[in-house]
Amino acid sequence: MIEILPLLAAAAPAAAESGAPLALGIAGAGAAIGVGLVGMAAAQAVGRNPTASGKILTIGILGMAFAEAIAIYALVAAFALGK
Repeated sequence: MIEILPLLAAAAPAAAESGAPLALGIAGAGAAIGVGLVGMAAAQAVGRNPTASGKILTIGILGMAFAEAIAIYALVAAFALGK
């Protein structure tokens, strides 16, 4: 893992000029908001109907995974724009 740090440090100036860090930051913030909203909605749903907690948990995990996928796509795009 530590061997990759010099490679990342060498690629950082080119990535910064392309606007990739800003895009990655916005995507990360959007994913964080999405995960928070999914968690809030799941907690409210379990509060309203505790017997359905298993189904709600499954749907909540899927929703969080989809929200986090946006951040992964932004990371891939940041690496692609940085070159």
